[in-house]
Amino acid sequence: MENGFSLPSFSRYLYCGEISIFLHEAIPLHRLASKYHVSSLQRGIAEYMRGHLACESSQGHVVGWYHYAVRIGDEALQESCLQFLAWNFSAVMNSPEWASVSLDLLLLLLERSDLVLQSELELYAGVEKWVTTYQPEDPVVEKILRSLRYPMISPSHLFHLQKQSPVMVKHYSTVQDLLFQAFQFHSASPIHFAKYFDVNCSMFLPRNYLSISWGSQWVINNPARDDRSTSFQTQLGPSNHDSAKRVTWNVLFSPRWLPVSLRPVYSDSVSGAIQPIRIEDGRPRLVITPATTSSDFAGVSFQKTILVGVRQQGKLFVKHTYNFHQSTDEVADFLIYADLQKRTSEYLIDNSLHLHIIVKPVYHSLIKIKK
Repeated sequence: MENGFSLPSFSRYLYCGEISIFLHEAIPLHRLASKYHVSSLQRGIAEYMRGHLACESSQGHVVGWYHYAVRIGDEALQESCLQFLAWNFSAVMNSPEWASVSLDLLLLLLERSDLVLQSELELYAGVEKWVTTYQPEDPVVEKILRSLRYPMISPSHLFHLQKQSPVMVKHYSTVQDLLFQAFQFHSASPIHFAKYFDVNCSMFLPRNYLSISWGSQWVINNPARDDRSTSFQTQLGPSNHDSAKRVTWNVLFSPRWLPVSLRPVYSDSVSGAIQPIRIEDGRPRLVITPATTSSDFAGVSFQKTILVGVRQQGKLFVKHTYNFHQSTDEVADFLIYADLQKRTSEYLIDNSLHLHIIVKPVYHSLIKIKK
């Protein structure tokens, strides 16, 4: 029936070669284009869908588009939808769209380390809500619960879940080993824990948590004007053993940094004339370094993640994420399309660049105990 509402738009495209699309028409129109082998319209609608993931809709549309992309085998649209859902995961969990997430999609998302959300505890609450709604069979619940990263949840909250979460109480035996390991992780220093357990796995890798323990927002007004700097503190690591330890980070943002290869070279053989440096030769750069070094850093490296927010139809969305260890020099495309000189740039909100900086400790095994 929904295809019938889209027939006028489809007919207009066939006769006039132009079309206006609304969000709710995208799938019906794509079905019609597929049914009648109008490949140009198929491609155009798929491109429209990839470009309108962030648009506002009452019930949400990205989950539905993902499920449709799976059915038709459009891998590019699948990946675009997955990426959007991961980068805006907290908003998705707290929207009506969460109820339409399929089991397969939920498991795919739980595997990812790039989920953007407040904390692993928020993720548990969202998963519990999903399980309570769908009431899947016990083996399915076990698989879901074992996809959560319990070492990223504080001991006090783990104790609370053990006694107060209906889903945890019912299925405690299926994750008892993971909870025991999480308590072990919190009770010892990470360097000691790493001697006996493999820490090079996703269970001990933080996701993109937005809480102040893991990073800071940074709103840069008129970012093209000049260099800016800031500083913030994070917790040393997720282990409760390190809960009182803080690391201070210094951040420098340069809107027009020139790589060495583009800097002018002075030479006596030249008459002294040097080619002027153009503004467009520079590129945005961000550097994050610790204010001090510490023996506590042994066995851990720090991955930096930058979230870039944009506003569409009044709502803030994450448009890009960038991962590096010290400098965005490690990332070839950092804000390469941002065009910060233009106030109309889609990367600017009220002429400000909205960043969220996240620092993720990555543990490494230092000594392997022979068995």
